[in-house]
Amino acid sequence: MKKSALALAVLAALSLNNSANAQTNAQVYGLIDAGVEVLNHAGAGDGRLVRVVSGGKNTSRWGVRGSEDLGGGLKAVYNLEGGILMDTGASDGPLFKRQAYVGLEGGLGRLVIGRSFTTTYDLVIKFDPMGFAPNYSWATSGSATGPSKYGMTTAFDNLVKYSGSTGNFTYGASVGLGEQAASSADGRKYALGGSWSADGLSAMAAYEQVNGSTVAATGNRDKTSAWHVAADYRAGEWRATVGARGYKLEAGRPATAELRGDTYWGGISREVDKLTLTGAVYHINTKNLPAALDADPTMVVARAMYALSKRTVLYLSAAHARAEHGQLVGLSRDDPGAGSTQTGVTAGIQHRF
Repeated sequence: MKKSALALAVLAALSLNNSANAQTNAQVYGLIDAGVEVLNHAGAGDGRLVRVVSGGKNTSRWGVRGSEDLGGGLKAVYNLEGGILMDTGASDGPLFKRQAYVGLEGGLGRLVIGRSFTTTYDLVIKFDPMGFAPNYSWATSGSATGPSKYGMTTAFDNLVKYSGSTGNFTYGASVGLGEQAASSADGRKYALGGSWSADGLSAMAAYEQVNGSTVAATGNRDKTSAWHVAADYRAGEWRATVGARGYKLEAGRPATAELRGDTYWGGISREVDKLTLTGAVYHINTKNLPAALDADPTMVVARAMYALSKRTVLYLSAAHARAEHGQLVGLSRDDPGAGSTQTGVTAGIQHRF
């Protein structure tokens, strides 16, 4: 009830502000996505699971965004965005978990402060053949197997973020302040990268690093890093995409092995009138693990989407994942699975407003 009251208060305030100042605009928007999924190897017994899922193609969310013209090509911008669990109607985390920022935008680019998606996320999502689909993609986070998901960070708290463009190039950088009095480097996160696009061909590169806290015994800190490279080519009805991520975990504790997980993916799509067909493959090469724990999982995916309108889409997705050495593997980036293979099918509908 408190969350609902707060949301209504925010909308009312924005509505009043919009009426008072013609140069200020506010937009309520959202994406609602729900489907029915059938999975095997999802638990004990026969492991077969049938469930309603929220966000089979894209994460369900709602938000308020807007801007105010300050003159001279400069404007103030803001965005409040939260996730929705369509299967229960609950909030997916805090009210504005996805984004909560305010900033300025002009000829030199955009600078925002608060919580938002990282520069790496902004770039990688455009080079995922499945389009950051919770069911089924490993481009932003690896399969739920082994000691780590071998993924990347999608958003930073305590963020300062810049983005800009020049000609065919886009670029940006994000910093998540650690806010630790003992050391400004403890807990600090940063991401940077850029992309280029012309004549149907696009390419990107990005890097991120996330610091942990200093280990007193060694004076070192845990640290994860991930680099990404990808390319995309579109010609008529066809689109082809390839990408790779190199993930590394460096432990601040002594005698702890550096963990590696390199992810590779590729996909082909064809769009014919209102129908879009996509096929994709994702593979993770795990390193520095005992042989028996070296999962090296692979997932193959096929999806058909049919546009009922510009805002409403029906989709049918099917995927199969397999891990080596009996390790657990899950199709979703959120579920661990209960076997060394898993197969799933999701049928759903998505609407944007």
